[in-house]
Amino acid sequence: MSLIERAVVKEINKFIASPDIIVLHGARQVGKTCILKYVENELITSGKRTFYIDLEDFRFVELLHSCPQIFIKYLEGKGMLNHEKLYVFIDEIQYLSNPSNFLKLMHDHYADRIKLIVSGSSSFEIKSKFKDSLVGRTLNFEILPLSFQEFLIFKRSTINLDVEIKNSVTIEELKHHYKEYITYGGYPRITLEKNVANKELYLQQVIDTYIRKDIRDLASIKDILKFNKLLEILASQCGQLLNVVELSNTARLSRPTVEHYLFLLQNTYIIKLISPFSSNLRSELFKTPKIFFYDTGIAHLLWLKTFPKTIIGKMFETSIFAELMKHRKRAEIFYWRTQDKKEIDFIISRRGKTIPVEAKINQHAYSQTAIKYFLEKYHLDKGICVSLEIQSRRKGSVCFYYPWELIKIT
Repeated sequence: MSLIERAVVKEINKFIASPDIIVLHGARQVGKTCILKYVENELITSGKRTFYIDLEDFRFVELLHSCPQIFIKYLEGKGMLNHEKLYVFIDEIQYLSNPSNFLKLMHDHYADRIKLIVSGSSSFEIKSKFKDSLVGRTLNFEILPLSFQEFLIFKRSTINLDVEIKNSVTIEELKHHYKEYITYGGYPRITLEKNVANKELYLQQVIDTYIRKDIRDLASIKDILKFNKLLEILASQCGQLLNVVELSNTARLSRPTVEHYLFLLQNTYIIKLISPFSSNLRSELFKTPKIFFYDTGIAHLLWLKTFPKTIIGKMFETSIFAELMKHRKRAEIFYWRTQDKKEIDFIISRRGKTIPVEAKINQHAYSQTAIKYFLEKYHLDKGICVSLEIQSRRKGSVCFYYPWELIKIT
């Protein structure tokens, strides 16, 4: 199978000639290895020298554990080092017990001869093993499941989302694709697999082998059944306010344990908690966050144990969250809710500009009450509602967009 270019490759290429260590991190199976191999193939095609290391081969773990000088001698012995720079790719860097020390020494003593591009499967592991000594030496890229634009590329669609789409046939085709994207999520292998039964099998393997196992190992979880129950509860609550006390009672886990698991789930790219938007930051810190999963396919299998036949409202909202995350910095995404329960799904705050965004499968389900109140309160002139079924493009101060148009408007 030929490798398919991800959007992040263009960002990585901007720094390929810099002395900085490029670090890719994200959940397992989201495509980090394929991105490394794609970048390596580009370099090989352009005549550059490369060397690829997979640290799941523990022979290399032992080699890199020794010291950078031994590694350099190893490369010299293979005839890999000469007057040209060597691009070294290291997959699963977290397998080193002290990757920070190795990378620091390689950067400080050999950056003129070797460019390092590495990957790691857990933000938690990377943050705990990467010390302050690497500050100023690394460029970090988060790798998330496919965006919808990437999903179309993986599906070999010829639709160009960079141009305005008005053709009704094309719009219906995009709706069909987007419903598939919501149902199965954006893991690359799941997207490429055509058989639905196999999609379910492979995604369940991701859950069992990587999500449950990785976090179990990281947290030394003893009661697996309770942890699995917590995962299922969280998946059923996508898009809802997080109630730690209720979670604790339902899963029969202590509150500190639930909070620790939530921390790990966030740092292994399974869930994300978003804070409420407020003009008063101090008060915002004490308000309840909302919970979302990064991938709707994962959430469906955890919650329903299968893929649904129809699109569920909160999973449509979750898909919009996931799209926003892939095109925005995380700190720019909030939600908004008043004491009398006026609520807006997302608030996008960027460079002093604030945009309220609602997510409704059908435009008919949209109510203008909350956005109208928000616009008046914050003296704004425009709100957005994202829908799959749109009858008119504007109602008062609210504009209606399809999900694939989000990248242009936010």
